[in-house]
Amino acid sequence: HVQLVESGGGSVQAGGSLRLSCAASGDPRMRACMGWFRQFPGQGREGIGYIDSDGTIKYAEFVSGRFTISRDNGGDDFYLQMSSLKPEDTAKYYCAARAYSECGVTPAMYSYWGQGTQVTVS
Repeated sequence: HVQLVESGGGSVQAGGSLRLSCAASGDPRMRACMGWFRQFPGQGREGIGYIDSDGTIKYAEFVSGRFTISRDNGGDDFYLQMSSLKPEDTAKYYCAARAYSECGVTPAMYSYWGQGTQVTVS
């Protein structure tokens, strides 16, 4: 079993930055891939990027260098650094875990999800 807890969301002005955190616990084998996603009101979840157990990081095409994924604490803490934020980045942000090592940014690939943290850019 895996538990994920996001934090760090909030309100920020356009052009500002936020750092989201995801504290992961449980069987490391069940979180070979750690992904970040966001969900706009009334829409499905959109993949932002992932980091795998080897430390390989991939981003969705739309990221364009504004978002950076990292990890710490022996792989139990994950981060999403967001900069140059825009009002259209307003969404609920989630971290997720996948047991299998073939990672991706498709939400259906992930079995474990945190509760999400709201980011509002005005």
